Amino acid sequence: MLSAGDKQPGPGKQSLRLSAAKGCRISVACWRGQAGQTGSQAVAFDSFGIVGGGAWGTALGQTLRQAGRDVVLWARESEVVEEINAEHRNTPFLPGVHLAPGLRATGNLADLAAQEVLLMVAPAQHVRAVATELARHLPDGRPVVICAKGLERATSKLLGEVLAETLPRATQAVLSGPSFAADVARGLPAALSLATLDEGLGRSLAAAIGYRHLRIYWANDPVGVQLGGAVKNVLAIAAGIVEGKGFGASAHAALVTRGFAELRRFGEALGARPETLMGLSGLGDLLLTCGSPQSRNMSLGRALGQGQALDQVLGNRRSVAEGVYTAAAIVKVATQRGIEMPIAEAVQAIVAGTSSVEAAIEALLSRPQRAES
Repeated sequence: MLSAGDKQPGPGKQSLRLSAAKGCRISVACWRGQAGQTGSQAVAFDSFGIVGGGAWGTALGQTLRQAGRDVVLWARESEVVEEINAEHRNTPFLPGVHLAPGLRATGNLADLAAQEVLLMVAPAQHVRAVATELARHLPDGRPVVICAKGLERATSKLLGEVLAETLPRATQAVLSGPSFAADVARGLPAALSLATLDEGLGRSLAAAIGYRHLRIYWANDPVGVQLGGAVKNVLAIAAGIVEGKGFGASAHAALVTRGFAELRRFGEALGARPETLMGLSGLGDLLLTCGSPQSRNMSLGRALGQGQALDQVLGNRRSVAEGVYTAAAIVKVATQRGIEMPIAEAVQAIVAGTSSVEAAIEALLSRPQRAES
């Protein structure tokens, strides 16, 4: 491990940003490198800061410690910080998992400033506030990897756009794919996509984050990787409703397939590559999230399908079901751009309280017959 005196500088001159130019909204054209996008040299990253002490942030911290990295995890909840440091557990968010003793927690964001790479794992709707606070401490060019999934509800922006506004001098990357925090924390095999326009940076991050049971595949489509993770959460609520209503496996298969058609239309309209949407962060994450009660979004949808009220379901949870908040942003963008997304629209109507589950289902089933596309 490098000492504080010999730390190699991160590849800051290849900072990837979203352009603030007029008309540049949620598009692959918004992503740009300040210097050569494929020519940076590989850098060995040995220390990581985790921004967010929920289940996924803790699971990533656990894996990084197993890989021999120095890890400091920031959590807003003082009880989480205390329990991780004193008992090596995170009972509120990741119960039943014994954490590596070297995983350190803090309640002070400034403590992450010395880490070579930061993983942004705060819930999507809190990324702007946390990043704004973090900006006071973060050196220029520091790699920040977006690990949250969703669009910002207030602005309909990708989280990459949010970071471009709040941490404009950071180097961005995106980590997403089919993974449950409990599985990763327990050392079960999983694979993720890591997207950045700089191939050298992507290789370096993949080598540093990956471990024996966690395979990292790098890509250069940050927009596609973000959109896959955001849209699948909304579709998983719909899949849960299908299960909660007892509609059977045939209906579930139809819902997921037609949901993927919506994800593909949405992603391609916003500049995502088809092969990205067919990969781990798109189809892979959709299949996982729509197919297991471990999924927070699917389990929420199942509860709605069984007749529970949304406020009641959310009130009984400490973890966040991002699809509830992302649905409005996705539907707003789809409406503005003329993208047909009837399943996402149905989910948004249900969570917004403008339609009952039964009325939304009837509206979907009453749609005219059409060619498959």
